[in-house]
Amino acid sequence: MMLLPEILFIAVGLVLFVPAFVFAAQVVLSLPIFKRKSILFGARPHIAVLMPAHNESSGIARPLNAIRMQLQPGDRLLVVADNCTDDTAEIALANGAEVIVRNDEDRRGKGYALDFGVRHLEAQPPEVVIVIDADCLVHGYALDMLARHALAVRRPVQALYLMHSPEGASLKTKVAEFAWAVKNWARPLGYHHLGLPCQLMGTGMAFPWLHIRYADLASGHIVEDLKLGLDFAAKGYAPHFCPGARVTSVFPTHVEGVQSQRTRWEHGSLGMLVQEGMPRLKQALHTRNGGLLALALDLCVPPLALLTLLVVALCGLGAIAWLVTGNIWPWALALLDMGLVVGAVLLAWLRVGRKIISLPSLAYAPFYALGKIPLYLKFLVRRQAEWVRSRRD
Repeated sequence: MMLLPEILFIAVGLVLFVPAFVFAAQVVLSLPIFKRKSILFGARPHIAVLMPAHNESSGIARPLNAIRMQLQPGDRLLVVADNCTDDTAEIALANGAEVIVRNDEDRRGKGYALDFGVRHLEAQPPEVVIVIDADCLVHGYALDMLARHALAVRRPVQALYLMHSPEGASLKTKVAEFAWAVKNWARPLGYHHLGLPCQLMGTGMAFPWLHIRYADLASGHIVEDLKLGLDFAAKGYAPHFCPGARVTSVFPTHVEGVQSQRTRWEHGSLGMLVQEGMPRLKQALHTRNGGLLALALDLCVPPLALLTLLVVALCGLGAIAWLVTGNIWPWALALLDMGLVVGAVLLAWLRVGRKIISLPSLAYAPFYALGKIPLYLKFLVRRQAEWVRSRRD
């Protein structure tokens, strides 16, 4: 008979097996051999590009000009200058945008700005609303692809959203860029090849008007995009991934900006996992909602650094227990979890990471993960729950 510590160890291994398996499956399915046929797009609908902006005067001009180059007659470009203390509104106007100003110190956050913009559009609604952040560039024909895709599938559509390292970036930032590509490119691409939905990512999001008009946007949630995507999936409108449409931004170089950005993203994702993970899984199974089930399983995969720390720690404890007891079988599941994660990371590097970081440099990743331990401990004792704008360079 197994001892209680062995039973507990196997239970933890089984819990970690779920996110490790989902992560590995997504990466494997992202390989080109699983590529799906493209959706046939229809007519180009009239769009409104909605850009929430809080104190973005120093960098908003270039994103606006990139958007304007893709607009067609009848399209709109609406900037919500949200609780600004600089000249964001004036710069946006000078660069051809329609601007509305929102001042409400008690209701701060991107969700409130989006809701304010959608309410303004009600007087003359477009067919599709596309949300672009004020620090993001749209490339090629991204707006056209998103608009046509959203109209064709009649549900939200998410572009490929990538973060790039600034010139002269440290190895730490390169590892972060690779982790971002795994999360926003390889994993949703794997789901896409299987015909499954993706999470909303906050920018590069296209919504048919009737969906966004009645969406619950007015919240101060720090990852309002994740919540919004799950809400749509629960209603039967799980978001589609459109990897051909590309939106990019750049990591801050300022230490304070980097730390604030990472804390918001990772605390928000972990908070959603803790609060929404099991309830959404139960809801999906109860309602037999395949799209919601896929997103709930995706939500249960923690940030890559944390997942790596957890499987390495479990494997280390298993190795010690094996030496003490002489019995490998109760601890073998930990080896399987670690093998899934390490193998998936290497495959992800082959798929999306070779142009970002060299394979020898990727060996730094475990040290990068160790450096995030204080951030995860902070989540346990003083979780960031309010939206805070990251400091720009």
